Amino acid sequence: MQVISKQLAEGVHLTYLPARKFKTSLLSAQFVTPLRHQTVAANALLAAVLRRGTVSYPDLGALSARMDHLYGARVDYTVRKKGENQCVGFVASFIDDSFVPGGEKLLEPVAELVGQLICEPVTHHGRFVPSYFESEKANLIDAIRSQVNDKRDYADARLLEEMCAGEPYGISRLGREKDAERLQPQKLYAQYGELISTSRLELIYCGSASLERVEAALRQAFSSLPRDGSYESAPTMTHAGAAEPRYVEEAMDVTQGKLGMGFSCNGDDVPALLVGNALFGGSSNSKLFLNVREKLSLCYFASSVYHRQKGIITVSSGIEFENYQKAYDEIMLQLRAVQRGELEPWEMDSARSVLRNAYVSMGDSQGKLENFYLGQAATGQDETPEILAEQVGAVTVDRVVEAMERVTLDTVYFLKGKGDAQ
Repeated sequence: MQVISKQLAEGVHLTYLPARKFKTSLLSAQFVTPLRHQTVAANALLAAVLRRGTVSYPDLGALSARMDHLYGARVDYTVRKKGENQCVGFVASFIDDSFVPGGEKLLEPVAELVGQLICEPVTHHGRFVPSYFESEKANLIDAIRSQVNDKRDYADARLLEEMCAGEPYGISRLGREKDAERLQPQKLYAQYGELISTSRLELIYCGSASLERVEAALRQAFSSLPRDGSYESAPTMTHAGAAEPRYVEEAMDVTQGKLGMGFSCNGDDVPALLVGNALFGGSSNSKLFLNVREKLSLCYFASSVYHRQKGIITVSSGIEFENYQKAYDEIMLQLRAVQRGELEPWEMDSARSVLRNAYVSMGDSQGKLENFYLGQAATGQDETPEILAEQVGAVTVDRVVEAMERVTLDTVYFLKGKGDAQ
């Protein structure tokens, strides 16, 4: 796939992904803005409120009728965290022009609708419609509160919050409940004006339309977008490892403990760290899965994730409370095995294969492609999935050992039961 990236206007960038094998086209419009406690909840709410209506289509019924007229097009709002930036906006999916009856063109009207959602929201006396604001604010608060219901995700988020305390990377994409509760209509409308006028706008298109058509459609759709800022996204800063590991415990009414461990990578050989993490806990053939979970039955689940933009590895595991020390010791033992190069040839082959397949298969999903290239744009990376697949395929055992030897324990988070003696 020949990926083309170009600037359409000040602070407006297009990633063009030509593809003829899909029956649908995808158009994404995302504002990329630094993660800050002061604005993250407001931006998350904005995405939902903007999706409620435009000047031309002032409610969900009118919007739905318009999308039905566009052969069942869909436009969903998104709130994501990429590196140390928050990305908020819309992703539209619609029948690719090559499959539309009678040769009707859908790119232009869909682009126009997305532009209207952003630039021409329905308002009431110079603010967002009160009922839209109140209902979406309640939904946001509920979403923030409900994060604690999935204890695995909650523990993973708390580990990052503790490990990256004082860094934007530790901030939740939805913000804090107390910040969401304080939001008022006037403040939200002011934040809307700030966001669309000063934030970088990343546009991503995947489909069969020519680059010239896509450019023309998007220039027209966003012709009224105000531009009045530096439009720079926040560069992702590599995490500076702690001098000594930090240990954090939290007690809740749970029947299963959640042990999270954060490691600083202290190196920049990304392909080697990708393979090293796959060997450690990033696949179903990893040492954590085969030994800590399957062989020793110390964990209900055990896996690791390499956050390549931040230079950290996090481990997520579910354990019996009394197995805390055994699980902790065994996780560290498996890391040391990777660091010493205690690897069978099949382990290296499996790790490289898993990663190569993951990158190669991105080309089969427009959603995965959009998510990948948004992350690349937001964090200043330029590798394609094909390049990453080639890079991980060339990683040797020696490179894995050299990269993983620098990995050090940074933060340990343990979610335990109330009254647990641990």
